[in-house]
Amino acid sequence: MLRLIIGVAAGYVLGAKAGRVRYEQISKTTRAVAASPVTRKLVQVSRQKLSDRLNTQPKLEPMRPLDERTTVLVPHDQLRR
Repeated sequence: MLRLIIGVAAGYVLGAKAGRVRYEQISKTTRAVAASPVTRKLVQVSRQKLSDRLNTQPKLEPMRPLDERTTVLVPHDQLRR
């Protein structure tokens, strides 16, 4: 989705007939959006969610701590309930 937006923006910038002023305006806005901490956080969260969905490894859940520093992890579907 992000690539599509970038592609559309690039196509518009390259094909705009408004001239250099409009190009600079679009370019400045694009850089501001790309450098925004909110945008970076959104991209990071989106990548993590996608990674979690595509991950084939079972999620590990903590069971019972053996001592203060050791916890046993088991796949979520094997938890005794």
